[in-house]
Amino acid sequence: MTAEFTGRHVLAEFGGVDSALCDDLDRLTAALHAALTTAGVTICEMVSKQFEPHGVTVLALLAESHASLHTYPETGDIFVDVFTCGTSADSAEAVAEHLRAALSPRQVRVSTVRRGRAPVADRDGAGVLGG
Repeated sequence: MTAEFTGRHVLAEFGGVDSALCDDLDRLTAALHAALTTAGVTICEMVSKQFEPHGVTVLALLAESHASLHTYPETGDIFVDVFTCGTSADSAEAVAEHLRAALSPRQVRVSTVRRGRAPVADRDGAGVLGG
């Protein structure tokens, strides 16, 4: 079977998140792990970093691609980045929704970029590079 060269890249901004949660490496790692598992993607490895004086980054290497959280506790903001490809492409939106439920942001902005060779009708007006 040939792999599909398609994917979905979800970029989300969560605002109004509890500042203590934004600085809690263990809870954020658990939230990302749970969101990925619930969405049915395959986690290969997770790494995380607690920054001084505050802030957390959590990265997940997936069989389907990658996911990350970057936090700003001083403003209660989190950047979320989830890219899944192939037959699991739809999972990216599910991961973002699970994170939204777990992190309870007051404001949410989400955009999804369809990548690769998705049918033209499914690309949301994305431009073609080099074409």
